Amino acid sequence: MTNAPQGTGPLGLDPALLAILACPDTHHSPLTVDEQASELVCGTCHRAFPVREGIPVLLLDEARRRSA
Repeated sequence: MTNAPQGTGPLGLDPALLAILACPDTHHSPLTVDEQASELVCGTCHRAFPVREGIPVLLLDEARRRSA
């Protein structure tokens, strides 16, 4: 069970926003949600972008590399 307010998507993000978010790197791949880690993950470059207080931080300098 998630602590997200009712009517919102995973990590408290608006589902419409999640539908358009993409990796800020040059390939612009869609991001998937890792609720347990509170991150948005790029399936192409395997970067994980943190979500802090319901705000996705899509800065390449803030992302961490995950193993493929």
